[in-house]
Amino acid sequence: MAIITMSREIAALGDETAQVLEGLIGYRFINKTMIEGKLEEFGIGPVKREKYDEKKPSFWASLSQEKDDYLHFLKTVLYEYALEGNCVIVGRGSTALFDNLPGTIKVRVVSPYDVRVKRICLYYHCDEKRATQIIEQSDHDRIGFHRYFFNSDCKDPTNYELVLNTGSMTPETAAAIIVLLKDKLINKDMEEDGRRRMADRVLGQKVVTTIVYEKKIAVHFLEAICSDGAVTLHGVTNYQPAIEASIAAAQTVPGVKSVRSDIQVVQEYSVLP
Repeated sequence: MAIITMSREIAALGDETAQVLEGLIGYRFINKTMIEGKLEEFGIGPVKREKYDEKKPSFWASLSQEKDDYLHFLKTVLYEYALEGNCVIVGRGSTALFDNLPGTIKVRVVSPYDVRVKRICLYYHCDEKRATQIIEQSDHDRIGFHRYFFNSDCKDPTNYELVLNTGSMTPETAAAIIVLLKDKLINKDMEEDGRRRMADRVLGQKVVTTIVYEKKIAVHFLEAICSDGAVTLHGVTNYQPAIEASIAAAQTVPGVKSVRSDIQVVQEYSVLP
């Protein structure tokens, strides 16, 4: 299993490059429609996505439980898609979500501002003033999204193995360069290690889904760190019985071999609904 994540500026031809990659090396392009379809199945509909999808949430939205729901199920969707096999994932915080995973290459696609303006004018049939507004809003949203949800700077080139300027190359050329890098950096051992670790992440998401969303046990900021079926729970609750209930719920998840709790009890802890 190998993964290529792609961060992109609007009008930098990120999706087009991913589509070429899909045809060139057979990696499945996990596109926006696929991600939104899966989020819909988990109850993250258009109204919720509008608040959080690739943007920093408003003040009130940031205080809502919905933000945690969005991030949890976004992780679930992307991790499950990745576990299915070689893929290309564009945006949605994938660079941060798949950081430090063996068999992953992180790519950033950019273009000069004036080139982006011209492309937006053609795409939206608008003038340069409107195109500038669209670009500035998109850049602001994506930067805020990464900082809020992942505490990362999507513009920092050191977050990537490769940064490509598609102002001076076609998506076909960009995709060919990515393939060359992939062949140099990723080997079979890394792919297998990445697959095992991704299976652990998928299992962790299933444990959290069972505890918080199916059993509705009141544990906040819950994380389930898994390693070959051994699960450690981290989070906060305001009463001790929730910890025992969480352990019991986790033990019902297929693939879980053992459960240990590091959940902290904090009296009178609460979160806005």
